[in-house]
Amino acid sequence: MAQKFRRVVTGHDENGIARVIMDSEATCILQRPNRPGVTLTNLWQHSQTPAPMETHEDPVTGPLILHPPANGAVFRIVQFDPENPEVLATLDGATAFAEMGAGANVVQGARHPFMHRTDSLDYSIILSGEIYMLMDEDDVLLKAGDVVIQQGTNHAWSNRGTEPCTIMFVLNDAK
Repeated sequence: MAQKFRRVVTGHDENGIARVIMDSEATCILQRPNRPGVTLTNLWQHSQTPAPMETHEDPVTGPLILHPPANGAVFRIVQFDPENPEVLATLDGATAFAEMGAGANVVQGARHPFMHRTDSLDYSIILSGEIYMLMDEDDVLLKAGDVVIQQGTNHAWSNRGTEPCTIMFVLNDAK
């Protein structure tokens, strides 16, 4: 079962006093049968740079898509459960990514069905567990505390271990 995340958002009341304006479990979550064992949870996003200093409406109420908004960013956590190689061999990455509005980002004929290239500059940190980041030819084992700066390169995530891996991402629109 995927981890749930409490999201606490601060702001100001009508008198300019700093307050918690949102405090609840994050609800913008994507789980799907075309990519079993992977749960995406969007926590926040904005669609302009510089970002607005304060927003009182929840900006992540719509459907979860892979890309950040144009001229913006998305803050997300992804849980990758251990992969089953037999199940993985039966999956169609293009269909799974199309469900997130990114079917064209899948690398056809790649060595992993979920190899893709994002149109964003992504900052990530492994929060727990271990995962392999697959590049075109190399596999890089990442562990809790490791940081990745993904500059629009082909990549896939492969949890070959026995425990879930949780990664925090900030995807920034890039050109």
